[in-house]
Amino acid sequence: MRTLAFLLLVLLLVVPGCRTREPVVDVSAPAPAAPPPLVTAPAKTRGEFTIEADKLDTWNAVGQIAVRTQGVEYHGRAQMLDLYSLRYRGVDFFVLTKALPAAQTGNRITTKVTATTSAGKPIDHDATAELLALFQRELPAEIRSVRARQAAERAKKAPVKKKAKVGP
Repeated sequence: MRTLAFLLLVLLLVVPGCRTREPVVDVSAPAPAAPPPLVTAPAKTRGEFTIEADKLDTWNAVGQIAVRTQGVEYHGRAQMLDLYSLRYRGVDFFVLTKALPAAQTGNRITTKVTATTSAGKPIDHDATAELLALFQRELPAEIRSVRARQAAERAKKAPVKKKAKVGP
């Protein structure tokens, strides 16, 4: 008799626990906010351009323009990676100069000038687009200046030829 009473007691406790209940909805709570729209990274940096010039000349000229432009903070450079680390109008980014394959450019020496985030992704920001536009305007004259400076340095280093003695 005791086992039967025990089984009935267990059955009375288990059966109500198996019943599903309707969820309680608090109508006074605000509705959940809609998820923010997905922000996709740009596929291309706004303002990037190409210039018919050697990659090294372009890289040197970009550095000269960057250090003398008001508002540009120069953080560093890496010639092997063709980049400058800059900050302009509160935005940190890399400026890259990359040589383009001759087949792509009709056998002309051409360099692409672009900017990326520190993660190497294309960047779409007014500050970078503005600075790239400045580079595009000033690079041709600055490249000529860099080349002239390098030629003058090479001429200084060249050994001076002594005149041969004309003797008896």
